[in-house]
Amino acid sequence: MGFAAKILKWMIILVAAAVVAVAGWMLIAPPALILVGTGYASKIVCSNVFVAGRDADDVLVNDVQAPGHPVLRLIDIDVDREAETVSAALFGIFGSSTSVYRAGLGCAVAPDGDIATAKAASLDVDRPAPLGALWPLGNRVEPSQNPEIDAILDDPQLTGPGMRAVVVVHDGRIVGERYGEGFSAETPLVGWSMTKTVNAAIAGTIIKVGNLDVAERSLLEIWSSDNRDEIALADLMSMSSGLEFNEDYGDVTDVTRMLYLEPDMAAFASDKPLVAAIGEHFNYSSGTAVVLSRIWQNMFDDPQEALRWPHEALFGPLGMTSAVLETDARGTYVGSSYLYANAHDWARFGQFLLQNGVWNGQLVLPSGFLEWMREDAPASDGDYGRGQLWLHGPRGTTPQDQHPDTGFTLPNDAYWLLGHDGQTTTVIPSEGLVVVRLGLTPSKLGYKPQALVQALAAALK
Repeated sequence: MGFAAKILKWMIILVAAAVVAVAGWMLIAPPALILVGTGYASKIVCSNVFVAGRDADDVLVNDVQAPGHPVLRLIDIDVDREAETVSAALFGIFGSSTSVYRAGLGCAVAPDGDIATAKAASLDVDRPAPLGALWPLGNRVEPSQNPEIDAILDDPQLTGPGMRAVVVVHDGRIVGERYGEGFSAETPLVGWSMTKTVNAAIAGTIIKVGNLDVAERSLLEIWSSDNRDEIALADLMSMSSGLEFNEDYGDVTDVTRMLYLEPDMAAFASDKPLVAAIGEHFNYSSGTAVVLSRIWQNMFDDPQEALRWPHEALFGPLGMTSAVLETDARGTYVGSSYLYANAHDWARFGQFLLQNGVWNGQLVLPSGFLEWMREDAPASDGDYGRGQLWLHGPRGTTPQDQHPDTGFTLPNDAYWLLGHDGQTTTVIPSEGLVVVRLGLTPSKLGYKPQALVQALAAALK
């Protein structure tokens, strides 16, 4: 054998050994980025299959792989309908993660592999069939005959790329709605961070019965021995707790680690140290929203009663029969991100906000609580309300030093629920207007729903 042949032989052996070593490493200790990717894929497919009733392959391709990190295109899934689980792995082998479905509580990632514990929780929810009455008491809709509304809702530039649902409510009635291909008024859709405002309202129902107060401190036992004991409920709700939390979704950060690598999300988030003065620094944090869930759930001696509470105190009274608020693998509601509801029910919640927490003549939230939610969070420089809602529309590609609503004419009292990938609900009390827009619209596309809301407000004057 010649010298060149020997060199080639040893190069092949070395390459093969390196491949085997890398494969072994990936099997034994896959990088966190891969585990985040497989956790995300399994969770999104699980929720959309078992909660929303969608096709698994369609969800993998269109919801997970098309808009996401390139690594996600290398992930395969396995749906076990009998066990009600979804597993995902890179090339079908590496970094496997499993998400499990629980009746009434949706899906949860089991990053520690403890499927049995994650699967143990369930919730028997009474979901009566919608009445035949006009929305919001029922689901019957008599659309406006205003041709301007039809033209606006038929304009893809206004409804935006990836639109899945738009519902327009004016003076308490749905006056127009549109749905993307494959979606309908019955399809539950994730609100992502719009869930934070719903979670704040659930906390409000606990405050109404006298079990919490926005000024309350000493919120968690694990904080009792340090300065975190001085964090008030109001500090958490206004994103100014001072707790460390990185909300960047582009890598393995606090938020992606919490959502896809931690079975107990509240324990992870509440363990974060103070890095700023309490109440003086605005830091948008899904972690503090999950901690808020844990705090209000702790007000119940019976964990099952805590799980029932959102349906008894909020979803049931409002007729939000499609609502599924998902918990993590240890039973804490993921109040930062994981409420699934159809577009009519998201619109019900928006109308509820517009009506200052009153529904069918009944005060569901404490008197004045909605007004408090809409006040400027002191540390947010006018961007954010005290009750986990936004005082302006999404930024899109607008530079950070320019106001997001620059270039649009919107009433001064407009406020917003904003969620990842283009989920928005706009509430304008002075116009009696609620606009829900749901879809799969990554921020890199630069879509600004302010144009849609501006056009609808003008047409309905």
